[in-house]
Amino acid sequence: MTSPVGLHRVVEPAGVLPQAAWRLDADPRIAPNEVRIRVERLNLDAASFRQLSEKHGGDGEKVRAEVLDIVATRGKMQNPVTGSGGMLIGTVEEVGRRSPLELKVGDRVATLVSLTLTPLTILDGLARWDGRSEQVPCDGYAILFARSIAAVLPTDLHPELSLAVLDVCGAPALTARVVAEHVARRQRAGDATPVTVAVIGGAGKSGSLSLAAARRAGAGRSVGVVPVEAEREALLAAGLADVVALADARDPVALSTAVTSALGVPADVTVVCVDVPGCEHGAVLATADGGTVIFFSMATSFAAAALGAEGLAADVTMLVGNGYVPGHAEVALGLLRSEAGVRALFEARLAAD
Repeated sequence: MTSPVGLHRVVEPAGVLPQAAWRLDADPRIAPNEVRIRVERLNLDAASFRQLSEKHGGDGEKVRAEVLDIVATRGKMQNPVTGSGGMLIGTVEEVGRRSPLELKVGDRVATLVSLTLTPLTILDGLARWDGRSEQVPCDGYAILFARSIAAVLPTDLHPELSLAVLDVCGAPALTARVVAEHVARRQRAGDATPVTVAVIGGAGKSGSLSLAAARRAGAGRSVGVVPVEAEREALLAAGLADVVALADARDPVALSTAVTSALGVPADVTVVCVDVPGCEHGAVLATADGGTVIFFSMATSFAAAALGAEGLAADVTMLVGNGYVPGHAEVALGLLRSEAGVRALFEARLAAD
């Protein structure tokens, strides 16, 4: 019997969900409720790619070899250190007769579920990838389950641009929801104080989208925090934040000081979009009592976040950005189309890659 969440694809250990499994069965023969995708390109999670690149000293050949080994060993792309994967784009090759995904053969799609739970086989040895960018040209196939999510690629955007946006589309949608909730709460209380937002890693993919989403959701003042001058200049040019601050997010006091100085008060909503570990305490310290911290980075230690908040006696709500919010793809693509600053940052990133 085939499971809508892919239990029948789990090889080991038995009884766990595909994301928690060490190894999946990536057999190309599909069950009646599955879909097979011919893969064109992978987008590795930023934290995963950074870890691999740093481990191998930037040696692209070694990074490529390890990605191939992970996929061959595990039947999916799941970095054993960060636990994260990424997503892919490709063309629908076969649709099971009982698949509920409403896809048809020939559709070009982006998967909106993680590679950590997607059965994957690589056929070309990643021969067209130099191991130096998150986006990976690839020939292979992947399997989607009945409970998977995929979006047909828009025709007005380059596929690589769509992939980069859809890879992080959960971030702006959840940011908008949380900011709107804070705004509504304040309005109900008759409090005209503006809602303040800090986005740590504001010049990155999820960060830039989150800044744009926060402003649209009613944020009164925002700060984008970046680690280097080049990113500060790029984010200033994009015009997505009211203030751009320079700080190392791994330094709790420096980060908190930068946010509070920029906003005049701690942030009501802090969104963490960096791909390095050690940013949890600074994010908590930069957030006002009664505020919310959203962690979108797969480099986050949620134990460190919880224990850090307790140790700081911080009355904050902490949310895990799980990558899925209803309508998240449409929200992110809409921001890309309508916000020139967002598009400029994405296109510059792709050009650099």
